[in-house]
Amino acid sequence: MKVAWAGSRHAVEVGDRMARLVASDPVFRKDNRTMISRKDLFKDTLRKAAHAWKRISELRLTEEEASLLRQYVDQPGYVDLHWGMFVPAIKGQGTEEQQKKWLPLAYRFQIIGCYAQTELGHGSNVQGLETTATFDPKTDEFVIHSPTLTSSKWWPGGLGKASTHAVVYARLITEGKDYGIHGFIVQLRSLEDHSPLPGITLGDIGGKFGSGAYNSMDNGVLRFDHVRIPRDQMLMRLSQVTREGKYVHSDVPKQLLYGTMVFVRQTIVADASKALSRAVCIAVRYSAIRKQFGSQDGGPETQVLNYRTQQSRLFPLLASAYAFRFVGDWLKWLYTDVTQKLEAKDYSTLQEAHACTAGLKAVTTSATADAIEECRKLCGGHGYLNSSGLPELFAVYVPACTYEGDNVVLLLQVARILMKAVSQLTSGKQPVGTMAYMGKVQYLMQCKCAVNTAEDWLNPVAIQEAFEARALRMVVNCAQNIGQAAKQEEGFYERSPDLLEAAVAHIQLIIVTKFIEKVQQDSPGHGVKEQLQNLCNVYALYILHKHLGDFLATGCITPKQGALANELLGKLYAQVRPNAVALVDAFNYTDHYLGSVLGRYDGNVYPALYEEAWKDPLNETVVPEGYHEYLRPLLKQQLKLSRL
Repeated sequence: MKVAWAGSRHAVEVGDRMARLVASDPVFRKDNRTMISRKDLFKDTLRKAAHAWKRISELRLTEEEASLLRQYVDQPGYVDLHWGMFVPAIKGQGTEEQQKKWLPLAYRFQIIGCYAQTELGHGSNVQGLETTATFDPKTDEFVIHSPTLTSSKWWPGGLGKASTHAVVYARLITEGKDYGIHGFIVQLRSLEDHSPLPGITLGDIGGKFGSGAYNSMDNGVLRFDHVRIPRDQMLMRLSQVTREGKYVHSDVPKQLLYGTMVFVRQTIVADASKALSRAVCIAVRYSAIRKQFGSQDGGPETQVLNYRTQQSRLFPLLASAYAFRFVGDWLKWLYTDVTQKLEAKDYSTLQEAHACTAGLKAVTTSATADAIEECRKLCGGHGYLNSSGLPELFAVYVPACTYEGDNVVLLLQVARILMKAVSQLTSGKQPVGTMAYMGKVQYLMQCKCAVNTAEDWLNPVAIQEAFEARALRMVVNCAQNIGQAAKQEEGFYERSPDLLEAAVAHIQLIIVTKFIEKVQQDSPGHGVKEQLQNLCNVYALYILHKHLGDFLATGCITPKQGALANELLGKLYAQVRPNAVALVDAFNYTDHYLGSVLGRYDGNVYPALYEEAWKDPLNETVVPEGYHEYLRPLLKQQLKLSRL
């Protein structure tokens, strides 16, 4: 199962080696992270980032190994935005000359970069950004300026204290005309003493949700007061401004930007499976250790994992972790495919690629955030302790529902693309890729589910057809309702809640389809394919059960067939139960990376909980600070009362 999860034996070996390298290094300690001040936490982040770079250089790690090492350090910091956003932005939007100048500096950490797009007043609406970049032909410079309070850059990770440079997104103005949002490389701090350069005001935006968690990241605020930069620091791969101030489009098509977008979103989906699998690993292991009730005649109590209520809440989340992993692997292939087609100037699949990447980002991150919180509840009271690892995991993960596109906004973008695809069916234009099922519109709009027994739901054809029919009928229904509106945009606005649900149905179809395809591939290892089949069925039928109203309202299945699916789910949980711990062990996480006393590999939970409690700073003294000032006077009835 480790190979099935990791993708290859090589991936298992490299991941294991890097995880153990991090776990064995005392600099990467993280068990005290929720107990220290934010200043100390940030300094600790700087120390770990520097040490990680030192080890990468000393050991001459490959790019793959270095990426895994940073992942297992498991502490958000400026490095994430430097590699994840700053470098890709220059790669995707910079000319060859700009890449030759800036990338070597970034690769060697001679500069530290961030991605300054979001502003105090605008996030999802990128076209509404207010920062300006006005070209001055007299000096051959752009003047970067923050004209309003709401134009302040707000949230960029790494900006607050660490970054020396940023890719800043601003409204390009030349010859009195506004040409919209473009990227500019701007130096923010001195490379000698790290002080802000003239005209630049910047700092950290303050503490964030949770203890530890994302508070290790210096999310920043940035304002410009007529800051001048050379003209050649505009990212000019797609367009440029000449020395005379003329705005010129390059020969490079703007569609190339889709490649970077797909790359970033496939990374987010992959991160969803990692975060969800960590939470599920903790909950499954602890549920196997924890015993409550069920004792008869003085015998042992029942393992919590044996209760059907625990299984019905936990095993779908286990199946979801695998589902998100496999659809994430498929997105890596999609990124390669999109890149190759873009280089060949084939833009036929771009809309479909945008729809599935945006939708998968939205669905997987929302589901993962909810699932981490559910895993905390599944661990009972102990799950609320910081030492369980779950509160911090939730706090550090939940921003994913907002960054790189608010999930609701992204799903509405998916819905627009689906509406367009449906409208083109009558013209004979066949949908491609993950929307190809829409080409079967006549059949799917009238087909009847053939399930007669619970076991009939084990047929992947029956499952996939039900999900295809549900998605298509919801999409067509939305299109018909919008068509009845006086104006299309008004109809879209009025039906936006329905459009969200239709988009979710489409994305869930993609996840189920990719899971089925994974199961149908050859899987090395005895019994692996059988376990994957069980998890695939659990995921699909859990989604069907959770969204039963959709399937019934669209006539895809009957109430009886819905009941049969639920009946089969119970049987599948019983089949997953004997291997549940092995299925989370397959994630191959070290105790250091998991960061949970409840999810320990050795199962020695209760001594670890007891020991961890004494590490809290509050227990450094037996008698608490404040006893003589407040507790003793109260207990001795010596409180000084003011006379009214």
